[in-house]
Amino acid sequence: MFLLLLVLSLLPSSVPGAEELHIMVLGDSLTAGYGLDSQAAFPARLEAALQSLGLAVRVSNAGVSGDTSAGGLARLDWSLKDRPDLMIIELGANDALRGLDPQQTRQNLSQILTRLQQQRILPLLTGMKAPRNLGRDYYTKFDQLYPELAQQYQVAFYPFFLEGVAGVPELNQADGLHPTAAGVEVIVQGILPLVENCLRQLIARS
Repeated sequence: MFLLLLVLSLLPSSVPGAEELHIMVLGDSLTAGYGLDSQAAFPARLEAALQSLGLAVRVSNAGVSGDTSAGGLARLDWSLKDRPDLMIIELGANDALRGLDPQQTRQNLSQILTRLQQQRILPLLTGMKAPRNLGRDYYTKFDQLYPELAQQYQVAFYPFFLEGVAGVPELNQADGLHPTAAGVEVIVQGILPLVENCLRQLIARS
């Protein structure tokens, strides 16, 4: 037991005064926390979960309700002025809701990933799924663009941001689109191991 405690005390994330890592979540209303108190939004709850693991981290909310992938790209340079170490990309839901061309969504996300890698900011891409009433051809092209981009750029990938929440009435607000506070907790717990792994990679690099 003494040896285990000694090893844990030597882990980089456990060292008192360790440099704080900065995560930024670039997204739409699912990030912004539509219909929720700011402290119940995804970035705030993710920060709390990571800190509970002993990680020195802050998570900033760069979510704008109604934003498309083009909107996220347009404000990327402004967002990067705060110099995140890790950026979680949660964009595309509004592209699909508006029936925008999946190829354009792909190009926007591709430019975001390219810029992040050029600036040596670690990306974590989250996937989205298009409404099935848009037809098989559309939703197949849209759904597949996310894993294909993750493979192309070799980045961390969470296949579906709303995993475990989409289609579950008690985890969504009355509009059926935005998670409740309980729904946000499900999202956080689902993505948490991947985010933690990304942070461990950053710590190992330093």
